[in-house]
Amino acid sequence: MTTRSPDLIAMTWRKSTYSGSTVECVEITNDLPHAIPVRDSKSPHGPKLAVPTPAWSAFVTHVAAPE
Repeated sequence: MTTRSPDLIAMTWRKSTYSGSTVECVEITNDLPHAIPVRDSKSPHGPKLAVPTPAWSAFVTHVAAPE
């Protein structure tokens, strides 16, 4: 059985509204059901990292928590 990789280039990418107009940020897409693909906004055709959805949720919760 062959598994086909999703076309990450064709997905709808977005960056945080907190990024403003800066180009130095990461972008994510919610187009996959079990992972959050992440890429560097300066290199959209470069490597991407697919983070499992629960791990991404934990990361966002930790980053957003007050110090």
